[in-house]
Amino acid sequence: MAEDRISFDDDSIRRRTPDGAEETIRWRDLSAVLIETTDAGPFSDDVFWVLLAEDLQSGCVVPSGADGAEPLIEKLMNLPGFRYETMIEAMASTDNNRFLVWEKDTG
Repeated sequence: MAEDRISFDDDSIRRRTPDGAEETIRWRDLSAVLIETTDAGPFSDDVFWVLLAEDLQSGCVVPSGADGAEPLIEKLMNLPGFRYETMIEAMASTDNNRFLVWEKDTG
């Protein structure tokens, strides 16, 4: 069975879905990181990292179980001002919810 594949470099983050579609966001355009949880677990992926661009409309959705997601999530957790407590709250959620774990400092 095909699965989502995540890759990233110093310029951008890319997701390739099983059907071949691609999502990309450049690091410099990253404005917010949310964790979206669903009530679909435990037998299907129920935690998604939502990477939003500055327009808050485009970006990339990273299923936590995707191939290559783990090193990206580690990098996201090292963003300045990352909210670890909120991430822990999100990981414990079994409901449909969204948690803002990072936003770009515009000041």
